[in-house]
Amino acid sequence: MSHTQALAAFLADLSYEQIPGSVLDRTEDLFLDWIGSALASQNARPVPLFERYAQRMGPSAGASKILVSGRGTSAYFAALVNGASSHLVEQDDLHNSSVLHPATVVFSAALAAAQDLNKSGQDLLLASVAGYEAGIRIGEFMGRSHYRIFHTTATVGTLAAAVAVGKLLDFDKEQFINLLGTAGTQAAGLWEFLRDAADSKQLHAAKAAADGVLAAYMTEDGLTGARNILEGDQGMAAGMSTDADPRKLSDRLGSRWALLETSFKFHASCRHTHPAADALLHLMQRDGLRHDQIATVVTRVHQGAIDVLGRVDVPTTVHQAKFSMGAVLGLIAVHGSAQLIEFRDRALTDADVDAFRAKVTMELDAEVDAAYPARWLGRVIVTTVDGRTLTAAIDEPKGDPGNTLSRPELASKFQRLLAFSGARTVERGQALIDKVWHLRDARSLHDLI
Repeated sequence: MSHTQALAAFLADLSYEQIPGSVLDRTEDLFLDWIGSALASQNARPVPLFERYAQRMGPSAGASKILVSGRGTSAYFAALVNGASSHLVEQDDLHNSSVLHPATVVFSAALAAAQDLNKSGQDLLLASVAGYEAGIRIGEFMGRSHYRIFHTTATVGTLAAAVAVGKLLDFDKEQFINLLGTAGTQAAGLWEFLRDAADSKQLHAAKAAADGVLAAYMTEDGLTGARNILEGDQGMAAGMSTDADPRKLSDRLGSRWALLETSFKFHASCRHTHPAADALLHLMQRDGLRHDQIATVVTRVHQGAIDVLGRVDVPTTVHQAKFSMGAVLGLIAVHGSAQLIEFRDRALTDADVDAFRAKVTMELDAEVDAAYPARWLGRVIVTTVDGRTLTAAIDEPKGDPGNTLSRPELASKFQRLLAFSGARTVERGQALIDKVWHLRDARSLHDLI
């Protein structure tokens, strides 16, 4: 049996009863975090563009809901818009070793299909776990080389979304093999957009979620796909990777719950900035430094951070600022926070933040690079105006499994995201929190949000 076949067999056989309670709890937490990320982008560019496209091309009504508007549409277009909206504010989750944002693709596709198919909360949880477990392993399989050119959430995310919907449709092993083939042949998404501050990142998540729905519904109707899309001579790894490891596809299936390894985002920026941001904040608090007492900051980083963040020199948009190590550390140094409000109000207009940005450089660190992507280490070297050299190290950034957000912290973040866009009052936000943390008891998902 190939590793792809072993993965397909696991997905087909997985039942709700097999999932540990800790995994179900974590899935509900991740689902809440995803909803908050989506609602925080209400009315923010380019989300309205996706909404208008769905209105123009899709049905005028449907069982599947677009989160930012509440409008009903088809599963395909709900997944499309929800994928775009939940990936905009850079607050959605990340799995370290796969470098995948699972929530934005898995939940966008799974909720849309679950509403369309009139599934329960338990059905949604089972499907989401399947999507996470498959997507994370496929991301790890594709290796570090893949991420240098391809946005993993766009490419691997298409397969993760498809698996979640396939589980809702109760696929057997053969259907999952065909499903992976159909999803994998659609996988795309390139990092070049960062140079231009383009909107492609939201398109990536939108298309991955929607194409996952397409792949699953068409597989159910009999469409066949390549049987070896991952490991084949002309498959994804052959065309998109130089260091793929097929063993990752079947790594401890059923005993290792990779979903539990997923990190929450604390800062509202690219995850590659978080280790250094935490290290700098720790150093400044430890040594009682102000931003104007710092002459230079050297961040010791892994190559993946340089590949992604090195494309942004002087950010010209708020979203691009979230991919600028200097801008993020400038907010941390000057304001002690890099949340959504700081990015909106200060990232591009605060003279002190701009001045600090110019003090920050990135350098490749052998220790940090060797640990990546399994561990994202934070190392900073600060030179003060009076000539001192100070260092700080963070081994688990805030939000990582070993330094995770508690449920009260997740609830606080959720309310903060809703307040940012004005999507819900505090009272309605709390009611939604209560619903999500009892998701497994929901018989219907139509009035969930």
